[in-house]
Amino acid sequence: MPKRIESAARRGRHAPRPAKRWLAMAAWLCMSGTGTGTALAQAQPQEYPARPVRSVVPFAAGGLNDTLSRLFAQTLSERLKATFLIDNRPGAGGTTGTAIVAQAAPDGYTLLFSSSTTIAVSPHLFAKLAYDPVRDFAPITSLATVESVLLVNPQTPAKTVKEVIALAREQPGQLRYGSVGIGSSQHLAGALFGTLAKIDLLHVPYKAAGQVLADIINGSISLDFEPVPTALPHIKAGRLRPIAVTSSRRSQALPDVPTIAEAGLPGYELSLWTGMLAPRGTPRPVIDRLNATMAGVLASPEMKERLVGLGAAPMGDTPEAFGAFIRRELVRMGEVVKASGAGAQ
Repeated sequence: MPKRIESAARRGRHAPRPAKRWLAMAAWLCMSGTGTGTALAQAQPQEYPARPVRSVVPFAAGGLNDTLSRLFAQTLSERLKATFLIDNRPGAGGTTGTAIVAQAAPDGYTLLFSSSTTIAVSPHLFAKLAYDPVRDFAPITSLATVESVLLVNPQTPAKTVKEVIALAREQPGQLRYGSVGIGSSQHLAGALFGTLAKIDLLHVPYKAAGQVLADIINGSISLDFEPVPTALPHIKAGRLRPIAVTSSRRSQALPDVPTIAEAGLPGYELSLWTGMLAPRGTPRPVIDRLNATMAGVLASPEMKERLVGLGAAPMGDTPEAFGAFIRRELVRMGEVVKASGAGAQ
């Protein structure tokens, strides 16, 4: 018998085959509770994150999502002893950055600080989106709800909702309101206002929130339905005059400012929310670790105080509850978009 064949035959008689040896080892590991899969599943939550996490904000720096996202990212960095890097990816009303996360690797190292506009509104405004708000994401948690406020330049004669409506009727198509793009909260708020008040407002889309604020301060546009967090500094400095808030109840940050509904436009209500999502398929231990961390953050008195100071209120829920909330919001905002007459341009 040739030496090579003889050697192989001897190995077959006297040593276990590699496959059988590995199967035996795997069986023993599973029985002992230390199997590779179990060990990884148990270790992953404690080890994550092992490197910087990319946190995508689908809007330019300076806006609502950016302001809140940086606050949450900083807190996550502190609590998880890792770096959560903000990556601003504006474009197409926030849908560009949202699509980036939908198509990212589901490993927990790319997250989305989502908004009600990109998740619940955009599907009703755009015939084609590069993502599905339910199918393509793994919900982690809701974060905060935010009121917006109708602002005017102090030089504008209108000081109430009824006076804004009267001014718009005197100058049909002349009152310009700004937004950060088609489908944004500002766009939808202005469209709904115009529809319910039966007035003709001119929508002016911008690429960044800072540009909207700059132009209403200098008088280039007439109105701005600005999120309270980014409006507050300018209101306090006297650069802008608040008329009314868009929510169903008054803002804790602006208790003397009425709601649009109580100030003369019954039925008007539009609130914003933010949340955290990951690409679909992200490991559940990673989702649970992020959810538990954010639950502690949102429940802390310090975070509640900071959010109220920004004109926001903490939310927070389980991944399943947040997923159900998103599905309900898709239905609700579809009705709002239809009533407002808003649409992609």
